[in-house]
Amino acid sequence: MPLRKTFRRIEALWRDWDRRAQKSGLRSTVYSVNGDEYTGEWMDNLKHGKGACIYKQVNAIYQGDWICGKRCGYGTYSVKSASTGEYIRVYAGNWSNDKKHGFGTYYCSEGEYYEGGWECGHRSGWGKMIYANGDMYEGEWQKDKYCGQGILFSANSRYEGSWKEGMKHGPGKFYYMDTGRIYDGYWMKDIAKCGTLEDTVGTEAPDTGKLPIPEVKVADPKSVLEEATRSLTSTGQNIPITLAQSMGTLLDHCYRE
Repeated sequence: MPLRKTFRRIEALWRDWDRRAQKSGLRSTVYSVNGDEYTGEWMDNLKHGKGACIYKQVNAIYQGDWICGKRCGYGTYSVKSASTGEYIRVYAGNWSNDKKHGFGTYYCSEGEYYEGGWECGHRSGWGKMIYANGDMYEGEWQKDKYCGQGILFSANSRYEGSWKEGMKHGPGKFYYMDTGRIYDGYWMKDIAKCGTLEDTVGTEAPDTGKLPIPEVKVADPKSVLEEATRSLTSTGQNIPITLAQSMGTLLDHCYRE
């Protein structure tokens, strides 16, 4: 009977390496081929749980929640400053499917930021935007533009009303803060089409005090009386004594004044 030899099956090396490379749970820093670094939790060889990832190509870092290899939950995104070398926070808030989604705060520049709702990486929903020049918008957004109802505060004006694609569109009120006037009307693509303009601040007359009423006097009462007497005499009318005496008394009084 011939002797049969059984060979032991040897597993391929790449399978052994792949099994050892499977990552689950908390692991130390893992370096990717593109230079990215991740430190945190894993599940089934994907980033899952809490972790921080450094993106070498864009000099940025994300710290927060992960689900199945994507940023999902709450996290912060910071960019490395070229001058100081420190990371400056750009966004802090909620994420979904690797994009800003939910409520969060985005820091555009020094003194300028947005706080409100996000949808698929765009400002959407209700939010407030503070600009570096002091202007402020608070209201509804859609895909990074004013859309819906909102208020825009400026240095000398304020608009309350409807917006569409970042422009005044629909009914609204425009307040002129320096003059106190209000324009109430309808807008189309940032242009006022029809409406009414009214003043809300009345101007009061200045207080000049009590001014004395000037005394009215006859410049030459004697000549006036003599002329009246002559006209009555020429018509043949006799002046009663009582009237003449009264006129004399009035004349004397005017002279004494």
